Amino acid sequence: MSTAIDTQVVDYVHDIARRARVASRELALLTRAQKDAALNALADALEAAAPQVVAANQEDVDRERAGGMAEGLLDRLTLTTERVQGVAQALRDVAGLPDPVGEVVRGSTLANGLNIRQVRVPMGVVGMIYEARPNVTVDAAGLGLKSGNAVILRGGSAAGRTNETLVGVLRDALVTQGLPADAINLLSEGGRDAGRALMTARGLVDLVIPRGGASLIQTVVTESTVPVIETGVGNCHVYVDAGAELSTALAITINSKTHRPSVCNAAESLLVHQAVAADFLPKALAELAGAGVVLHTDERAGEYAEAAGVAHDTVTEEHFATEFLALEMSVAVVDDLDGALAHVQQYTSGHTEAIVTEDRAAARRWVNEVDAAAVMVNASTRFTDGGEFGFGAEIGISTQKLHARGPMALPELTTTKWVVEGDGQIR
Repeated sequence: MSTAIDTQVVDYVHDIARRARVASRELALLTRAQKDAALNALADALEAAAPQVVAANQEDVDRERAGGMAEGLLDRLTLTTERVQGVAQALRDVAGLPDPVGEVVRGSTLANGLNIRQVRVPMGVVGMIYEARPNVTVDAAGLGLKSGNAVILRGGSAAGRTNETLVGVLRDALVTQGLPADAINLLSEGGRDAGRALMTARGLVDLVIPRGGASLIQTVVTESTVPVIETGVGNCHVYVDAGAELSTALAITINSKTHRPSVCNAAESLLVHQAVAADFLPKALAELAGAGVVLHTDERAGEYAEAAGVAHDTVTEEHFATEFLALEMSVAVVDDLDGALAHVQQYTSGHTEAIVTEDRAAARRWVNEVDAAAVMVNASTRFTDGGEFGFGAEIGISTQKLHARGPMALPELTTTKWVVEGDGQIR
């Protein structure tokens, strides 16, 4: 059972939430031109402040490296000048996207003459609770602004100096555009109590989005009294079917695992149909090992690893259930497509699942039977991403089934209202 939250921290968070609420009402009235101009101004300000941002980030990186943070997580934490330019460009990309606010989702004229339409409107105040990924600070701010929402950000302490610097730059740029600084807020005090106060500020905050590891997400989902969109722990699989073109399968496997192993759309498990295992696995395991991947193999996959002289250990249930976020992978040989589907059903986190096959019937079964936010056919799991889908910067990848599923961008940060227009009708 949770302990009581420090009342001073609650007052601190609630004060910020009230100011964010005031700012959100102003943002909801902005035109697309005003929002896009502000986003471009934020991008320019970030690029101009890149030296200060990188210097602040180096403090965080040095401290966390000395504290033993894993290299994969250090990579997520690190901002170089080029990465600052990248997050600034993401803001410009968001400015170029259609404005969801005011979009008519559906509408009709009833038999009694009433005109009804459902239109997109901002959520209001959106809280983000996330770990050591400072790019999320900028992405959330930009997507919040474009969708007309004020944001309250609670980043991990590992990125504390970086986030303070980023938000300071963004808030100053808002003021230069004549917009309220409280459109973008950072909870820089209060530690974990601040996050708990944010997720229980029902009535002051409209939505909370957690983004990070399984423990963080589970804490927010179970303790929040504010509505939550659950984002993705990524225990993703690549299944190489009997009908796969094996050179394609090899490229997809290597890319899915090694392109950027510390992110949620990296593959964590490789499943191979027994009919192609002898031809595929020796080369695939050798290339994975050559890329530094630690391999956890079942008995049949282990035999191919032995024959190829590839280091491996015996896979466990824990391995199959783990999101490694590192150069590690579980590997299993399955009897058939049914075996692959059963394995995925048991271990998937509902994020991204890929099949490699030229067999259309197998591909159809995979698409129809796999329960995940994104299902890939002959493509890397790394494509489950808002930018890759053409959405611009994403706020996260939802693995739930209500309101939003998969990469979440601007439309998912809106809700709707019904507008009913008549000329005196009564019921």
